Amino acid sequence: MILFLLLIFLPIGLSAGRYFVFGDGRGNWQTADRSSAGLLQPASASPEALIRVFAARTVRWRGIFAVHTWIVVKDKGAATYNRYDYTAWGDPIRSNGFAPDGRWFGAMPETVVAVDGTLAEELIPKIRHVVETYRFRAYGDYSAWPGPNSNTFVQATLDAIPELRAVLPPTAVGKDYPYSGRWVGITPSGTGLYASLSGYLGMTVGWIEGIEVNFFGAVLGVDIRRPALKLPGIGRLGIAAGF
Repeated sequence: MILFLLLIFLPIGLSAGRYFVFGDGRGNWQTADRSSAGLLQPASASPEALIRVFAARTVRWRGIFAVHTWIVVKDKGAATYNRYDYTAWGDPIRSNGFAPDGRWFGAMPETVVAVDGTLAEELIPKIRHVVETYRFRAYGDYSAWPGPNSNTFVQATLDAIPELRAVLPPTAVGKDYPYSGRWVGITPSGTGLYASLSGYLGMTVGWIEGIEVNFFGAVLGVDIRRPALKLPGIGRLGIAAGF
């Protein structure tokens, strides 16, 4: 138990120390840079369909613990991207509210999922179906912790397309919130099992998902398929999750 608590709180403490010593370098979040980070070329430059999931540290002290994730799609031959976020203000599901690969209030995003071509073309309708039918879409449904939040929304989308074999980073707090209402079941990849106590406590064991323990939103785990540690506050240490 001591070792478990140490593995939970030490990484968070290191992340907090980094924040309080160095800050996040973003200045006032209200005027922080939200321009393109240059991760996507102009949509008209490629005729292929495209899917991206991006993650960036959340605003101010919350960035110690968590990232915000969002989805970007482009249909085959389309001249524009479509970005979908789930936010705490306005209509929860926000369409094209920000640049597709924009900095999240000054934080540089990283690519979590990247799919192009025929596979992306086949999967985009499934993504749009989740966006259109997501159950927590009313004003006031958003809850930063334990969920449903932005990461719950993106996880629900990824769960609908298990072909991607995609896993959100351990810093995506809220990804383990049981948005379907089921507290126990088979993982969406079909390769394991999960149990979740309303997002506060839980465990996931699967070949795709790895072994993860959710302790009040802090995720500790190990990826066996692509060897890596998953640490709260810090993220993934080891071989990249891959796309």
